[in-house]
Amino acid sequence: MDPGTSIFIVLGLLFLLLALGVHIGIALTACGFFGMCLLVGFSPALKTATAALYHKISSPALVTLPLFILMGILAGTGGISDEIYEALNKWFGKMRAGLGISTVFGCAAFGTICGSSLVTAAVFARTSAPQMRARGYDKRLAYAICACSGTIGMLIPPSILAVVYGTLSGLSIGKVLMAGVAPGLLLTIGFSLVIYLISITKPQRVGAGLPAVTWSERIRALKSFWSVAIVGGCIFGGIYGGVFTPTEASAFAACALIIIHAIIRLPKLGVKEFLRELSAALRETSITSGMIFLVMGGATVFSQFGVLSGLAGSISRFFAHAGLDKYTVVAIFLAIILILGCFLDGISILSITIPVFNPIVMAAGGDPVWYATVAILATEIGLITPPVGLNVYATKGVAETDVRLEDIFGGVLPFFVAELIVLCILFLVPWTATFLPSFVE
Repeated sequence: MDPGTSIFIVLGLLFLLLALGVHIGIALTACGFFGMCLLVGFSPALKTATAALYHKISSPALVTLPLFILMGILAGTGGISDEIYEALNKWFGKMRAGLGISTVFGCAAFGTICGSSLVTAAVFARTSAPQMRARGYDKRLAYAICACSGTIGMLIPPSILAVVYGTLSGLSIGKVLMAGVAPGLLLTIGFSLVIYLISITKPQRVGAGLPAVTWSERIRALKSFWSVAIVGGCIFGGIYGGVFTPTEASAFAACALIIIHAIIRLPKLGVKEFLRELSAALRETSITSGMIFLVMGGATVFSQFGVLSGLAGSISRFFAHAGLDKYTVVAIFLAIILILGCFLDGISILSITIPVFNPIVMAAGGDPVWYATVAILATEIGLITPPVGLNVYATKGVAETDVRLEDIFGGVLPFFVAELIVLCILFLVPWTATFLPSFVE
């Protein structure tokens, strides 16, 4: 069949399957395989698809993915977030906007042991949002803080999206992981400023601060960060210091968190209940990892169709002949990612766009690590935008009964603007994303 006709048919079929609610991993695999059958026949298409699936899913670098997922699940059930939040309240709680700022910094700290935005948002929506409301915070603001601050968890290492990006693009996972530190810190500062400004301009939305505590209490509260220090040391110290590869660092960090989880939970649950909880965490890790592998495998099969049909080459030639500079090319791609973020989850977006966009950015002279960072941040913005907004849905899932979905979406607007500002900073000043990765081998 003519390649142009096959592209038209396959893209139409893909949009139809997605509209019908078919899982994107299955839709990508089916459409990619069907498209290759149209072009080269069943037998060659089967060989190409199975080879592509095997080589992508069997990559040793993907070992980090289930380990990071396990860390996020254990951190979410082990009471670590409660300790972090209470300790931060000792430092910031006296301020009028202190509880909100404590939540933002808590999400950033929790992000060093949890590579999932959804887990971070849900955990803090369950623990900190009710406390904020009890102190007079508007419910829209309280839960919006949790939903938006959860996005920090996917930027600061460990990051599931960074592993997916590095695996699909061939970039160093260590470099992509370390590149997330700067946007994570910028978002932490930006969200804190948003909450502080709201407390000044609309004080009725922000409740009173907590009673003052002594400096000795604040110093003693720092011991609550022991788990973060251990796990963060394994990841940051190991990768940045050249002691571990990203895979080894994830293994050490996961083992450390399992031990920490045992120290915290065993006295409370007993051996039998602890083993049952650990078994449930491993089961959830397997299910989540399998879903992510399915999406990545499907994207690989679909990208093979894109190569055979000439779709990827045609797009590359178009941008090459257009004579666009790297900033214009990246700006166009970021706009596409932001639009896709309204309808798809982050892993699906990266799985679809990386095989096409990444080579074009490199051909235009863009730094691949810089583009990886802004692309991941743009993908994270999609987690708070309607109609999908997975972080918002995760927050609503654990919210109090009087909180509606539209309440949370209504409260995220100022934080959405802050994320766009941080995205513009990273876009216009690439070294903010590439400085730390330059020290990683």
